Amino acid sequence: METKKQGSKTRQEEDRRPLFFGLGFGILFGFLLHKGGATKYDVIVGQLLLTDYTVLKIMLSAIVTGMIGIYLMKSMGWIKLSIKSGSVGKNVIGGLIFGVGFAVLGYCPGTIAGAIGNGYLDAIVGGLAGILLGTWIFAVIYPKLKDGILKKGDFGDITFPRLFKVNDWVVVVPAAVLIILILVWLERAGF
Repeated sequence: METKKQGSKTRQEEDRRPLFFGLGFGILFGFLLHKGGATKYDVIVGQLLLTDYTVLKIMLSAIVTGMIGIYLMKSMGWIKLSIKSGSVGKNVIGGLIFGVGFAVLGYCPGTIAGAIGNGYLDAIVGGLAGILLGTWIFAVIYPKLKDGILKKGDFGDITFPRLFKVNDWVVVVPAAVLIILILVWLERAGF
């Protein structure tokens, strides 16, 4: 490993910093999921039955916060977005894998991690095993899927601002306002 000095820090120390930031933000995200109630099986099932909108409110809040934060950092030149190409096939396969896991166990990958942190046995045994088994199965069959169904309906690396040929903020601001209005409506309606 290279350990050339750059200022007062070595390259090895510099390379690990993003990992610690990621770990810190992951712990914070898990804590907030827990505090919001999204790691509880009953809350997740309530969302699926459309009787408890806690998870929807958490996700919409995360989407609007992340969207504004990412595009603010992009406009300040702090980051460069690397958009991955998408397709109908990728969305269908991903949605099926996600949906089956969600329906069988009542957790999504993020809430499984939070529930494991809470010590919930169903998340530790079923969730962790499901993630590992599902990842392994997908890795095994991926070579057969990548040039077949995953390419169906390829729409490239398009984003709404690119599609409409407008500045990012022309899409971000109205989307953020719409999401905030939905959140306000959900709260006032008692959901």
